[in-house]
Amino acid sequence: MVRPTIRSVACTRSFATHISAIPRNYASITPPYPTLIKNLESVRKILKRPLTLAEKILYSHLNDPINGLGNGGRIRGEAYLQLKPERVAMQDASAQMALLQFMSAGLAQCAVPTSIHCDHLIQASEGAKADLERSIVTNQEVFDFLESAARKYGIEFWRPGSGIIHQIVLENYAAPGMLMLGTDSHTPNAGGLGMLAIGVGGADAVDAMTGTPWELKAPKIVGIHLTGKLSGWATTKDLILHLAGKLTVRGGTGRILEYFGPGVHGQSCTGLATIANMGAEVGATTSTFPYTSNMQSYLHATGRGPVAQAADEAATKGFLTADEGAEYDEVIEINLSDLEPTINGPFTPDLATPLSKFGAFIKDQGWKDELSAGLIGSCTNSSYEDMTSVADLARQAKTAGLTTKVPFLCTPGSEQIRATMERDNVTATLQDVGAVVLANACGPCIGQWKREDKKGEENAILTSFNRNFKSRNDGNRYTMNFLASPTVVTAMAFSGSLSFNPMTDSLTLPSGKQFQFSPPAGEDLPLTGFTPGDTSLYPSPTPEPQPSAEVIIKKDSQRLELLEPFTSPFAEGKLEFSSLKVLMRVRGKCTTDHISAAGPWLKYKGHLTNISENLLITAVNDEGGEINVAFDHDAPGGTTETDTIPNVAKRLKSRSQPWALVVDDNYGEGSAREHAALQPRFYGCNLIIARSFARIHETNLKKQGVLPLWFADKADYSRIGSGDMIETVGLADLLEGKPDATIKLRVTSREGKMFEISTQHTMSADQIKWLRAGSALNHIRSQMQ
Repeated sequence: MVRPTIRSVACTRSFATHISAIPRNYASITPPYPTLIKNLESVRKILKRPLTLAEKILYSHLNDPINGLGNGGRIRGEAYLQLKPERVAMQDASAQMALLQFMSAGLAQCAVPTSIHCDHLIQASEGAKADLERSIVTNQEVFDFLESAARKYGIEFWRPGSGIIHQIVLENYAAPGMLMLGTDSHTPNAGGLGMLAIGVGGADAVDAMTGTPWELKAPKIVGIHLTGKLSGWATTKDLILHLAGKLTVRGGTGRILEYFGPGVHGQSCTGLATIANMGAEVGATTSTFPYTSNMQSYLHATGRGPVAQAADEAATKGFLTADEGAEYDEVIEINLSDLEPTINGPFTPDLATPLSKFGAFIKDQGWKDELSAGLIGSCTNSSYEDMTSVADLARQAKTAGLTTKVPFLCTPGSEQIRATMERDNVTATLQDVGAVVLANACGPCIGQWKREDKKGEENAILTSFNRNFKSRNDGNRYTMNFLASPTVVTAMAFSGSLSFNPMTDSLTLPSGKQFQFSPPAGEDLPLTGFTPGDTSLYPSPTPEPQPSAEVIIKKDSQRLELLEPFTSPFAEGKLEFSSLKVLMRVRGKCTTDHISAAGPWLKYKGHLTNISENLLITAVNDEGGEINVAFDHDAPGGTTETDTIPNVAKRLKSRSQPWALVVDDNYGEGSAREHAALQPRFYGCNLIIARSFARIHETNLKKQGVLPLWFADKADYSRIGSGDMIETVGLADLLEGKPDATIKLRVTSREGKMFEISTQHTMSADQIKWLRAGSALNHIRSQMQ
């Protein structure tokens, strides 16, 4: 058994701050440590064992800490926890649907501090100023809606240009020991400050916003023991890329990754955030770290000294680190001294190749040894440390007379980072070697990239992003996105070659001399403190709700649409699904990008009817292997049997024909995109049966009243085809609350053959109520009446 090391935290340096420049309500951003510690005392009496850090944070946020764990039996991986998150953060794309759902609950204000961040709707094209101005005009209707809803319900509204949600949360809201929810899968980024930040769909966020206890199946805890020290070109990004290769995109599902050991304490707070951010790529619920002196320094440097002081006191009481003797469900050992830079991809974030072997990998695959673009930034790597590290390489290159050989795009993480970069000449240094600095927004990382070259061509880009699915960045399914650290991306942009290894290789200068980069060096925090930049982009802290404010939704809008509640399929007293038609069998990897594409479709995030037109348009039909093809075996005369997937779904809806979907492993991995659950439900989907589900997506389906089932035998996947009819056997027992209820599917094939398939489910008592009501929101609304 590996025991976590407990260290005291002492402030070793001080930094200039800008406390007076940004007004703060410290009470709203400081966890209620005395209450949490008291709650934990109640929990300890029940569990009577040492606790991991993740357990301390989770259990101290139980809605009922005395009775919430029952008799203290098996908790991890078994029990459902009813939790009270302290905060909710929403990005502008997902906030639209979350707010529309919250509005239908009829409350006057949010039950917990909540923020909206305008970062997803800004398209990268020419550069920061032009892109931001154009995007504000293009999306004015949506921004007006978000701002007016924020005004009415007392929500903090971060304007377009303020930065990426996760960087802003880290700079302003995150605090050690906190539990928060965010409507984005990379919400765990805030774990870099020693907290639990969990990505959810909008309906889950509405739970917290309405004061309803938020339910989570208690995750298992994986301990990742870090020893040694990073050196040379190795960064925290390389640690998580290496780990993704070990765990795969499914290895973290249903688990929290808790890092501990001496290797943790040598990393910057923002470096830890990079690790936590990409925990999403292995399916982890979230990631966290014990409180360190670097976290303390970061809180002081970002104007949150009172939060740091409260955390210091909580740390002395043992709240912000694991107990001695705490046991993990699994322990992974990583010696940081052995790590080398790693590049992951293409098309999946878990295909990891050490940099020293990457050139050979490219050659073995028969790909061109050409880089078409380098992109740095995104929520994963846009900190001051990241930017000063790449600026060091840029200075070396400029001194040697080099400029980048390919387009080189840089995205600052926030207005604070942008302004500090500009003040400290980091921006000018990057621009001098050919960089284009984009707006403080997500941009190319999420598909908001108006790329004019390489359309329809196979090409390779290198990015410091976190996700690299097909078509994600530029809409071109032939673009191969390889994930790397910002420094490796930068160095390779000067070569233009995928096989270039900056650790060992040299570049030929115009003079004919050879030039080799020295390992980059950055600063984790600015010695003269951060500067906030344009404070008009920042909100007032904890604004008072304005009940008389009108929420602005344009009449006949094509961007926003009020939601109609989904009807319960059990309204007439029937407690079994009796005639579900199978729409299709989806083959292989099907992420939320496949189910509900982003890019140009982001404009319809607030309009369920319009965005549903993209349902599964990049999914592969296992019956034929074609993309965006489905079969309507009951098509009336004069209508083609073959059509797009959304069109066939619409046909079934027009006939009032409920339907089901058969899907493969890890269905719904990727973004916390609840539209991937809303859209099939909108078109009439009642049931999805999978070889396995990704955590967030499975929960989103449950929230919208879609029953997710798992094949008991994965081989049964291929036995069900499009046009087959499905009825459930045993669902009535589940809905009536019978313990250990099991559900079978009785399948009648198109040829008339009948057979039964065994399934498994993960439905809790509360989730069964959601299903019966037609959606979680229907159930919440009924409890408020």
